[in-house]
Amino acid sequence: MENNVSLQEKEVFTMPKIGDKAPDFNAVTTQGNIQLSDFAKDKWIVMFSHPADFTPVCTTEMSGFAERKAEFEALNTELLGLSIDSIHSHIGWVDSVKQNTGVYMDFPIIADIDMKVSKLYGMLQPNESETAAVRAVFFIDPNKKIRLIMYYPLNIGRNMDEILRALEALQFSDKNGVACPLDWKKGDKAIVPPPKNLKDYEARIKDDTVEKTTWYLAKKQID
Repeated sequence: MENNVSLQEKEVFTMPKIGDKAPDFNAVTTQGNIQLSDFAKDKWIVMFSHPADFTPVCTTEMSGFAERKAEFEALNTELLGLSIDSIHSHIGWVDSVKQNTGVYMDFPIIADIDMKVSKLYGMLQPNESETAAVRAVFFIDPNKKIRLIMYYPLNIGRNMDEILRALEALQFSDKNGVACPLDWKKGDKAIVPPPKNLKDYEARIKDDTVEKTTWYLAKKQID
C-alpha cells in the first residue's frame, strides 16, 4: 500500500488571491467577537498570522506590530492578529510580554482553535505544518478586497518596514493613479501610466514635467 495520500484524499486548503473579496468570518479575539465584514469600517486592515503564542520569533513580530501600531493608525489601518491558540493563551501571552518587555499587544488577536480562519485564508500549509499557521500577511482595503499578500515560513520573521512601505505604496497608488517603482518610499517619484496610443505617445515625448527614461517609463514627483 502506498504511503502517499492522493490529492482527492487530502483536505483542500483555500488560497485567496489578490483582488478577491476577503472571505468573511466571525471569530473570538482578545478584543471580543468580530465579524470581518463589520470590522474596521472605512479603514484598511492588516491581518497577520503567527504560528504559536509563547514562541520567540512570534514574540518579536507581535511586539513589533504593537510598537508601531501608531504608524498603522496614521495610515487609517487596523491591525488584526491570529494564531491557533485559545483566548486564554493569548491573554496570558499578552500579559507575559507586557510584564517582561513593557510592550502591550492591545490589538485584537484571533483565537483560531478550530482553524476555521486559517484554512479559509490558506494560512495552514501542510508541507510546512498542519497544526501551526505560517506567517501570512493580508492587506485588505476599505472595500474588503485583498490587495497584497505575503507568506513567510515558520522560522523567518517578517520585515515591519516593508509591511508599512507596501501599505503606504498601495494607498499612494490608489490616491494618485500611479505605480510605485522598486524600493519606492514616501517622497520618491512615482511611475506615471504609459501612453495608450500615438497621440498620448507624442504628448509624452514633449512633456517636460516628467522624468523620462524612455517613452513607456516615466516618473513624476507627486507631493
